[in-house]
Amino acid sequence: MTAPATDPQAPSWERDGVRLEIEGDLAVVTLCQPKRRNAQSPALWRALVAAGRELPGSVRVVLLRAEGVSFSAGLDRAMFTPEGIPGEPTFLELAAYGDQELDAAIAAYQEAFTWWRRADLVSIAAVQGHAVGAGFQLALGCDLRVVAEDVQFAMKETSLGLVPDLAGTKPLVDLVGYARALEICATGRWVGADEAAAIGLANLAVPAADLDAAARDLAAALLAAPRGAVIETKALLQGAAGRSFDEQRSAERAAQARRLRELAGIGD
Repeated sequence: MTAPATDPQAPSWERDGVRLEIEGDLAVVTLCQPKRRNAQSPALWRALVAAGRELPGSVRVVLLRAEGVSFSAGLDRAMFTPEGIPGEPTFLELAAYGDQELDAAIAAYQEAFTWWRRADLVSIAAVQGHAVGAGFQLALGCDLRVVAEDVQFAMKETSLGLVPDLAGTKPLVDLVGYARALEICATGRWVGADEAAAIGLANLAVPAADLDAAARDLAAALLAAPRGAVIETKALLQGAAGRSFDEQRSAERAAQARRLRELAGIGD
């Protein structure tokens, strides 16, 4: 899929490392620079943002996958050099920005990691090999994760003197709890498939050869349920942590009333 050429910041899709394919109510987003282990750059992030914006309203499930031996090895190493990536601000230049300008720059980067949890979609990350730093956070951006038995997650930002800032800290704490999230981030250690499944980081671990099929099987199961029911259930579960027990019961009643009236063909 090709983005309009009028915007100089518009992605060139596969050159920037992303492929978007629409298969009816399923969208498949593929990181497609396997020779570079799908290293991430601002151009790739802009392409991911564009992919989210390009989705037709008919799409219900988004599958995020990657070509090659690694899901994503993290940031493009050129970003850590004084020269940086041509056309992009270097880390030193970012550090010299004013507070509002720097906040806006990081917020723009984060957008590539946040749209996966949209209320009208369910997103699945199919993760193999290394998922490091930004790669780990991209997988965390999805609602669900299916991993290959060779997966290796790691959050290396702290060892570089940085923090994970691509919207990954909240979902990580939600999935594994504060203490384990702190230990994973502060040590930068590797988390393999067995541990990922045991601590709730992964929904399912399968042999590498079965990864795509398992992720598509999960997508098909999600698509089998009525869209409205899935959307309402996702909203209930996403908001549960911030509600009291009685507030959650009230939210359930309101959601069920909407479902009953829709099924009965009774409008607002």
